[in-house]
Amino acid sequence: MSEQATELLRDHTTLRLGGAARHWVEATTEAALVEAVSSADAAGTPLLVLGGGSNLVVADEGFGGTVVHVATRGVVPDADVCEIGPDGEPAHCGGVVVRVAAGEPWDAFVAEAVAREWVGIEALSGIPGLVGGTPVQNVGAYGQEVADTIASVRTWDRVDRTQRTFAAADCGFGYRTSRFKAEPGRYVVLEVTFQFTQGSLGAPVRYAELARTLGVEAGSRASAAAVRDAVLALRRSKGMVLDPDDHDTWSAGSFFTNPVLTASQAAQLPEDAPRWPQPDGTVKSSAAWLIEHAGFGKGHGSGPARLSTKHTLALTNRGGATTADLLALAREVREGVERAFGVRLVNEPVLVGCAF
Repeated sequence: MSEQATELLRDHTTLRLGGAARHWVEATTEAALVEAVSSADAAGTPLLVLGGGSNLVVADEGFGGTVVHVATRGVVPDADVCEIGPDGEPAHCGGVVVRVAAGEPWDAFVAEAVAREWVGIEALSGIPGLVGGTPVQNVGAYGQEVADTIASVRTWDRVDRTQRTFAAADCGFGYRTSRFKAEPGRYVVLEVTFQFTQGSLGAPVRYAELARTLGVEAGSRASAAAVRDAVLALRRSKGMVLDPDDHDTWSAGSFFTNPVLTASQAAQLPEDAPRWPQPDGTVKSSAAWLIEHAGFGKGHGSGPARLSTKHTLALTNRGGATTADLLALAREVREGVERAFGVRLVNEPVLVGCAF
């Protein structure tokens, strides 16, 4: 574990925004991570646990406490997952359990999973950030969510000051949420355990755009490698794969979540608005559609913070933007959508030291 006094958070977020941390700690081992968090809590020091910085909007004033950067590493396949036959012996082995340190880069892990024929996260390719952040948001894209393959999440509980492991059923996974997001700051993810099936074919393709790109029917399967390649191509076309030379990727990904509406709210939308009925009777619509039809097209904005020229869900730093600039644009979009459709969009990134 190393500690230094001055570190600019804009150098550690994909938006490239945010002022200085009062104290910066680089935690390269799990023990160092727990120690740094525990020491800050014992001293009553404000604490920010920082992963890949892909889902953060940090105030221009920075953070007046301790920032602990998660830099742990480790991908450990534990054992094949086998069905036990009537004689007590393994009858069919079709999966693997893999323990992954919170500080592992997510996309590198997806690439390894595809190469080793671990099935179920190939459609989550190209998403920035670290493994430890994925269960917090229940990261999802192109018809997959990490909740589909997570077996358990091991955490440091800052309230009870002990390690706690949650089985997937106890993680409270929902659309872009979890119990870890519902109790912000309480749990520090130390390790995520995944349970994968094995094979060269990816999971059934659920997302229509991805199916069209692959040239397959929705619900059918393609090779996991082909799925990864297709997803990366789709994400690049939308400015969603990090590229230091492309300001469309200087973002926090989708800034707003797709709104989940009551049936009566959904009925008030224009006839051609997207509607996806949910099992609980609610209806999900498209934040991107609402933004565009409220008058905010690709590239909207006149200052250094603008909508992406490729995808209206991404708010981007065109170079030289401040957090204040970005949040002013976010307010403009949110208020415009609410005026047009009566729907108040909710931000997906975590706001640190700022609000809008």
